[in-house]
Amino acid sequence: MMERRRMDAALLGLFLVHLATALEVPLDLPQPPTITHQSPKNYIIDPRENIIIHCEAKGKPHPSFSWTRNGTHFDIDEDPNVTMKPNSGTLVVDISRAKAEHYEFVYQCTARNKHGTAVSNNIVVQQSRSPLWSKERVDPIVISEGRSLVLRCRPPAGLPPPIIFWMDNYFQRLPQSARVSQSLNGDLYFSNVLQEDSRNDYICYARFPYTQTIQQKQPIVVKVLNQEPADERKPNFLIPSGPSSSKTVLRGQVLEMECIAEGLPTPEISWAKVSGELPTKRTSFLHYDKTLRIVDVSESDAGEYRCTARNPLGSVHQTIRVTVKAAPYWISGAPRNLVLAPGESSVLTCRASGTPKPSVSWAMNGIPIENSPKDLSRKVEDDTIIFTDVQAGSSAVYQCNVSNDYGYLLSNAFVNVLSEPPRVLTQNNKVYQVIKNRQASIDCASFGSPIPKITWFKDSRSSTLDGDPYVLHDNGTLEIHTAQAHNSGKYTCVARNSLGIYENHIYLEVKEPTRILKQPEYKVVQLGRSAVFECKVKHDPSLIPTMTWLKDDGELPDDERLIVDSDSLTIVDVSESDAGVYTCIMNTTLDHDSASAELTVVERPDPPTDLELTDQKKRSVQLTWIPGDEHNSPIQKFLIQYEDFLHHRGHWHNLTEVPGTRTTAHLKLSPYIHYTFRVLALNAVDFSRPSFPSRMVKTEPAAPDENPTGVQGFGTEHDNLVISWKPLSGLQANGPGLHYKVMWRQKVVDSDWTTVTVANNSKFVVSGTPTFVPYELKVQAVNDHGAGPEPAVAHGYSGEDLPVAAPDNVQAVLLNSTLAEVHWDPVPAKLIRGHLKGYKVYYWKEHSLHKHNPHLVKSQILTFSGNHTRRMLPDLHPFSLYLFNVRVYNGKGEGPPSPNHQIVTPEGVPSAPSSLRVSNPNLDSLTLEWSPPHERNGHITGYTLRYQPVNDSNELGPVEELALPANETSLTLLNLKYSTRYKFYLNAITVRGAGPPISEEAVTVMDEALISQHGADVGAGNTQTPHPIAPSPPRRPPPKARTVNPFGNVSSSFGEDGTLISWDYWGPEQNVYVEYIVTNSEGEEEWQKEPVNGTQNVMLKGLKGGLSYRVRLVATGHHDQPLHRSDELLVSVPAVASRQVDIATQGWFIGLMCAIALLILILLIICFIQRNKGGKYPVKEKEDAHTDPEFQPMKDDDCTFGEYSDNEDHKPLKGSRTPSNGTVKRDDSDDSLVDYGEGGDGQFNEDGSFIGQYSGKSASRETAGGHESSEAPSPINTMNSLNSFV
Repeated sequence: MMERRRMDAALLGLFLVHLATALEVPLDLPQPPTITHQSPKNYIIDPRENIIIHCEAKGKPHPSFSWTRNGTHFDIDEDPNVTMKPNSGTLVVDISRAKAEHYEFVYQCTARNKHGTAVSNNIVVQQSRSPLWSKERVDPIVISEGRSLVLRCRPPAGLPPPIIFWMDNYFQRLPQSARVSQSLNGDLYFSNVLQEDSRNDYICYARFPYTQTIQQKQPIVVKVLNQEPADERKPNFLIPSGPSSSKTVLRGQVLEMECIAEGLPTPEISWAKVSGELPTKRTSFLHYDKTLRIVDVSESDAGEYRCTARNPLGSVHQTIRVTVKAAPYWISGAPRNLVLAPGESSVLTCRASGTPKPSVSWAMNGIPIENSPKDLSRKVEDDTIIFTDVQAGSSAVYQCNVSNDYGYLLSNAFVNVLSEPPRVLTQNNKVYQVIKNRQASIDCASFGSPIPKITWFKDSRSSTLDGDPYVLHDNGTLEIHTAQAHNSGKYTCVARNSLGIYENHIYLEVKEPTRILKQPEYKVVQLGRSAVFECKVKHDPSLIPTMTWLKDDGELPDDERLIVDSDSLTIVDVSESDAGVYTCIMNTTLDHDSASAELTVVERPDPPTDLELTDQKKRSVQLTWIPGDEHNSPIQKFLIQYEDFLHHRGHWHNLTEVPGTRTTAHLKLSPYIHYTFRVLALNAVDFSRPSFPSRMVKTEPAAPDENPTGVQGFGTEHDNLVISWKPLSGLQANGPGLHYKVMWRQKVVDSDWTTVTVANNSKFVVSGTPTFVPYELKVQAVNDHGAGPEPAVAHGYSGEDLPVAAPDNVQAVLLNSTLAEVHWDPVPAKLIRGHLKGYKVYYWKEHSLHKHNPHLVKSQILTFSGNHTRRMLPDLHPFSLYLFNVRVYNGKGEGPPSPNHQIVTPEGVPSAPSSLRVSNPNLDSLTLEWSPPHERNGHITGYTLRYQPVNDSNELGPVEELALPANETSLTLLNLKYSTRYKFYLNAITVRGAGPPISEEAVTVMDEALISQHGADVGAGNTQTPHPIAPSPPRRPPPKARTVNPFGNVSSSFGEDGTLISWDYWGPEQNVYVEYIVTNSEGEEEWQKEPVNGTQNVMLKGLKGGLSYRVRLVATGHHDQPLHRSDELLVSVPAVASRQVDIATQGWFIGLMCAIALLILILLIICFIQRNKGGKYPVKEKEDAHTDPEFQPMKDDDCTFGEYSDNEDHKPLKGSRTPSNGTVKRDDSDDSLVDYGEGGDGQFNEDGSFIGQYSGKSASRETAGGHESSEAPSPINTMNSLNSFV
């Protein structure tokens, strides 16, 4: 016994294996029949059409078919009206020659071949019936109001049952409510009748669905008597009757219970389950809660349900006991076909349930199994057949029949004994496509007997695919839970059993998902404008996308205003019907994505209507209106306007505003106005059109309620007073005859008011008043009905006149060399003769205290508003004499000036020397020449010269420092290092300290033109020679001035050959180049490069005229060193060659220069005559007279002062050669007009007189060979020098 149980358990395990891997047998292999299609068990037919009873089956060989009718063989050949379709068991009954009811039987189909027999269900054929309503007399129903009523329908019995509804003679459904409703059986229930229920066309209709026919009952007439009011009563159930009832329902069907109660007032129905909770998801309430509906009933729905009817007078309960029965149903599915190899074992199970418990019977090939031939390999145990060591030829079809009182289940399952090597049924080289991050399933449907084992490989077949992320199902399917791009590729499935092996190749492609990147957005669009919904999508490029737009989940309207593009939907000329939800759907063959947005169409609101005036009083009225349509934009406010029909007919004025939530306004009225009102509504779009005007409201005239505002007094002349005011509007006049009572009097004198009457004007001029006297003013409104309230007193002044006094006690306090503070006493108010506006300080530089600087008289004005008595004078020049005075001013103008006072500013720090040049470089010496500062700001007490060598690595050597006297302008440095670059720094000194330095560089070499002619660095500025003679080596600033950026003084100039870019550079990197690019160029354009080859300037010839360029310098070192870039320089290239206006070509300048030249020529002739007579300029006497240590002769180069000497005997003669070292000795006397002068700069006074000294070049200072020549000065040379300067 124990061994048998173990055997049963083993067989059960085999069964589970076969069950889980049930195979579809290919049709080319032998197999018993299988029913594939049959008619339903209860087959209702339309009697007007041929009867078709379906029976289809498959098998190998193809099965033959036969039928039974009511349990006996049905010989089809004997009935001429019945035919069977070829290769099918389907019967076709031709009812054109017979009646359908003659074929209402129970049919069963049998399909058989040499391997077994399969049978169909018992098919009960019944024709649908739609009988007529039986003739009956329907008497009118007369009932008192408030009573309950039931109108019976009683439709004829049909197959299937008809659908019932109530309508009137016009085929309109009768309205139903909580008071009037239809029951499940079709009767119409009234909980209580009303007078309105009286009618003569209560008609019950029955619709029979199979024949699509409708039958109607005779109309029922109901007359409700309007007698004494019916007494109210508590509820009472009409159905079901009694305190309780019961109902039986089958599992899986729909349970419907109803409770209809009568009562007055109408009762309300509620439901509850006594023994538990109602299944929320499967429960619904119909017919105004009178019907409880539960779908897909299960055993858990059995129990007691309670419905309660309740009204204010009481309540009543009804208990319904529900019993759930069940026709047989499969527990784990119907029995499955078995494919066994000879010698294998398995089980066939037919496991079902039901209420009551069903019985199970087995048949083999349509014959009860107990009557079938015995088979030792087969054993039947209740709902299971056990097969052990099956043999070839034992194939058969087994029928399992499960039945109880409520139905039956019949299932066919064959046992096919085969020996077959494996085969893969899935198409070879099939391509599966799946979206990334989704589940991928690759099929490998196979067949074989014994059942093949499936293994999977990918690409190189290095190992089987088993385990994460792969899942291998029993049917051979390979699942990847989350597919990624690397899962794409070639897969191989291999099926093997004891008879062979078979493999198949399958491809998997993982695609990128379709995603909407930019979703359409909510739009609020005004009527008539356009709306654009964007829907930008990203998808896998190998998939073909299709964009679809929906409106409110339906198709877009067929309207040319809706324009669909590849990634947008445009709606032009939007109308109100366009409002809704728009959805863009992007579909591919594998996936889709969608997004929605709503369109709200707004428009300005419709105008308000039905303006009504109520509650009218003397000074107020109530206005109400009805708002117009908002057009999807809430009304924000209402604007109420009025028209004064009496004074301003046709002109509408704003009166007041009220919030958009109000439709009434309390309006204040003014006297003597004929009002009509209108209302405008405002929403987010605009104001509505105005409403139609209201009726007219007239108010009586009255005295003014208010006086004019804005009363003021002022003078336009020194002896008048202008009184002005803002006149009243017509709304404020309150009556006819509006005029003004104007009153005034002096404020300081206790005098009476002077009064005048003014009409049709808003000002009055009082003449003959004292100058700038305060007045008190009043203006009162008056009309024909009286005067306004007592006016308020305003204040004003008569006209102003110019001040008659200047500020006293004016003085100045010096704070430093450029700033002074001025003090004064205020001018008395009575002398100002007007409103004090402020003070003005006039000041000017009389002259510099330096004897060589010119006089400069240019007045400046500082204006100080308000009553101030001290203020600062900024930006004064040091070492100068200033004059200033102070004046008071009022609204009329300025008063007289105070006496002039002096300000003498002390000395300050000088500016940098105006020039520094290097000449005569030798192997170990060179000469420095400089000019005094333009801005001396005091007495120059000396100069400081610092210089240091610079090696090839731009490193600075030790600093040498020299103190130089004030009268020197040149210096020769000896004992310098051969072929060495030097950096020179020179600054001037006053008693206040040293000024900023000027710097220059030079190289001690004789035969190489390496002397730099670039402009020197002056403080933080730059001065540059546009055409250098020879390139200078890279320069480095002093250590204190070194910055991170090695570039400085980047500048540009234009010439015929191109654009010259110049710069200073003191960095160590040797690779320097210029980059340039067109300003505002596109991002893909690259910077152009131009190498500079060790120089500090480059000519760019590739720049196009009329364009602007960004230019920068770049220095690069080793790969591990950062790039150094200069600040960008903006260069605008002229469209044509740059032509500056030459001042020398202007007519006025030519005339002026001719006059100057003539004057200079006369002076030079006089000097020349004196010289030829042996006379000399009294140089020594001049030197004794001018003890100023900074007084120096003029330099040749720039008209500034150089050295002089009183030793004239050693001056070179005309035509003599200079020494071989190329320098001109200055030791001898050189006191001619060429080298002598008394001023800092030669210039003219305002009267044209020549001030200071002049100088001219005696000869070219530099020649190609480095030699110089010296000649005695002559008028011609002097003119040439002047022209060169100009």
